[in-house]
Order: sequence, then structure tokens, then C-alpha cells
Amino acid sequence: MKDITKSEMDTVLTLVKSPEMVYNANSLAKVIGITSMGALKILKRLQQENIVKSKKIGKAVIYKVNVEDLYARKYVSLILLREAQAANPQVKRWINELKKIKNADVVLLFGSVLGKPNPNDIDVLFVTSQKKFSKLQEEIKEINEMNIKKIHPMYQTYDDLIQNIKKKDRPLLNAIKGTIVLGEEKYLEIYNESRKE
Repeated sequence: MKDITKSEMDTVLTLVKSPEMVYNANSLAKVIGITSMGALKILKRLQQENIVKSKKIGKAVIYKVNVEDLYARKYVSLILLREAQAANPQVKRWINELKKIKNADVVLLFGSVLGKPNPNDIDVLFVTSQKKFSKLQEEIKEINEMNIKKIHPMYQTYDDLIQNIKKKDRPLLNAIKGTIVLGEEKYLEIYNESRKE
């Protein structure tokens, strides 16, 4: 794809950050604020490049990210990185701080820090293993000792996150709509697993 438009970026981000949802061109158009024809055009182009897959259910055609395809995974990872790069300076400051984390497979910044100029705390979802958990807690403690604003962590294991997405756990679904700081590839695996029947 030569240039990635804002609408294409919004389409991919909406699909990948809402694994609990089933989107057709109409429902996607409403979420991203474009016409149904515009959404269909984008989805067809993304489908031609193998970035999304479609499935017919009754009369509706639904779409999801094609994470089995290497090019699609790289493309979506690029979109997720681009979203982090385009963040406001306050968010970028926390992205840079959180990139230092070594004991989490996925780090997701969410909540008021993404929209408020002066949030009370910094909400972060950490996907880690039981084995790395205590080391991760130490890393967060160190960051919190050096900052006025404190990280408010939400911890999940890989399997817990998949199960909670499938259960449509509201706080968790809100968290995954945030900005991915680390672990784009691992997040795409989680997305894929959570979409399986």
C-alpha cells in the first residue's frame, strides 16, 4: 500500500482493538465516521492486499484482520507503531518511560492519560507471565518512585486476557482500545486467539 490514509488507519485500528465486535462495512463506517461506501472501498482494498479477511453471514459480510498472513501482521504492527508515534507529547513521554519495561510481553497505555491534559494516574495494561510477575512489579515500583504521576497497573496473563476478551469483560475491553507501547506482534496473537470460536 503506497500511502496509508487516516480512514484506513482508523479502520485497521478499530478492527484490531475490538476483537469482541463483529464488523461489516456499515457498522465500521458508523464507528470511524465515514460513509458506508467509503468503508466498503477501504475494506475491499485491504482485502485485496490480504490485510483483512471477509466472511459471509446471511446477507452481511463481516471483516477481521488476517493475522495468519505475515504481510498483514507487519502492516498492522506498523499502524500500531504509527499510532504511538502520532500521540501527543504527554502520551509520548509515558510511552518512552514504559518502553523500558522488560518483564511484560504487551504494554498498553489507556484511560485518562490519552485524553486529559492532567490525569490523576497513568492506567497501563501489562500482559506478563506468572514467572515474570514479581520482576514486573519491581520495575513499576521503580518507575513510580521517580514520577509524580503513578502507574495504575492492570495485570493479565496471555490466557487470562484471551478469556476476558471472550467474556467481554468491560474494563479490559476499554483497556485494549488504548495505545500499544510494546508487543504489537504478541497483541496480534492475542487478537487472533480471542477471535477463534
